[in-house]
Amino acid sequence: MYFKITGIKRQVLISAVLYLGQILLGFSVSWSGPIFPKLRDPTQSPLPYLLTEIEMSLIASFVYIGGLPGPYIMGWLSNIYGRKPCLIVGGVLSFLAYIILVWAKNLAMLYCGRLLIGLGIGIIAVMNLVYIGEIASSNIRGILLSALGIFTTCGSILMYSAGSFLPYSYATSVGLASSLAFTVFAMFIPESPIFHVLEDNEDEAKAKLKDLGREGDIDNILQSKIEYINSTNKKDWIELVTLRSNRRALLIVVVINILQHGSGIFAVISFSGSIFEMSGSSIGSDISMLIIGFFQLIGSTTAPFFVEKNGRKSLLVVSTIICSLSMLLLGLYFYLDYLHYSGINYVHWLPLVLLIIFFIGYDAGLGIVPNVLIGEMFTMNVRSKGSAVALSFSWVSGFLVTLVYGALVENIGSYAAFWFFSCAGLIACFFTIFCIPETKGKSLLEVQDMLKKK
Repeated sequence: MYFKITGIKRQVLISAVLYLGQILLGFSVSWSGPIFPKLRDPTQSPLPYLLTEIEMSLIASFVYIGGLPGPYIMGWLSNIYGRKPCLIVGGVLSFLAYIILVWAKNLAMLYCGRLLIGLGIGIIAVMNLVYIGEIASSNIRGILLSALGIFTTCGSILMYSAGSFLPYSYATSVGLASSLAFTVFAMFIPESPIFHVLEDNEDEAKAKLKDLGREGDIDNILQSKIEYINSTNKKDWIELVTLRSNRRALLIVVVINILQHGSGIFAVISFSGSIFEMSGSSIGSDISMLIIGFFQLIGSTTAPFFVEKNGRKSLLVVSTIICSLSMLLLGLYFYLDYLHYSGINYVHWLPLVLLIIFFIGYDAGLGIVPNVLIGEMFTMNVRSKGSAVALSFSWVSGFLVTLVYGALVENIGSYAAFWFFSCAGLIACFFTIFCIPETKGKSLLEVQDMLKKK
């Protein structure tokens, strides 16, 4: 039945398999949020000892270090062995990582599992973008790519739900089952037609494009082979930093990706359960995380429509202002709590409200616009290189910010971390106003002309 489905329906069906990988990604990134309270409880922790804040920060942030090699390794291997095998490799690595995490009995196993899951989901994240971009028709490509964020949020909600009602090993086993499901289903998807073009197998490429309902794109797809032949790895890397437009594009996407993580998004996700416990809210941390997860889903679902309607720049400005103000007020709440101000007892609900506002603001702009800019600003031949560099800086900054959060909480107080995030959001706002051009409604060539002139 699967092989009889053609056209747009086939594109959607294949994308649905890849969305299982995005669910796994969201689950893995959010894993530490519900799990850390269990690791702090001797009756629930699989370890025979309690962990420090620094150790838990490392557990949370190692996922980003593990993800660093993915774009570079897969960018090379996917052109030699194909997109599909790389997706399967990402699934297998994720499956092995969750085997380690499920049966973890010491800190080293937790570190190892998080590093390996970072590598697995790093591969899946990059290859999903490449694969969907190559199989999707132009009229639905934006929708299929935007849905990646929606299913990532669904993965977070799945983790919040599992972590709320299941013990450590069972909650983590949901990730094990998810990675197995993705790996199995990935074995049944076809290879990308672009890879067949690179293999000089034009007949197979035409057959795949016909199955996808893209017969009209065959000539343009075959033209990509000529661009690939005329391009060399060394030449592309040189043009990434020597061409004015690429150089400016690289600066913009690197800085905004660093500031994206500087806003504290993954630190807040990783320590969400701990934040609610520290706030003293009457609403349990598990329920609070579920509430936030659903508001994230609302934000990520509606954001793609605002990107095209209102433009990238204005949306990013509003988003960064919301993120900065919510973190400023959250820091003020914990500072007053640190001073034992009695009025705090009447507003224990405030951290939940502020985090809901933060996530809505983040998912409406700062969470999606940087990826949109990566896809729009580079010349065709260096886009994969520029994306890899931008993602590398993104994951390194995610690692450092998550690590710094634990250090600030342990040595100064949580309020210092939230004020740091607020400053990063404010800097992102000014950077957007003065440095990022509006790309709404402009062709890739027009964007390049803008970057050359400024």
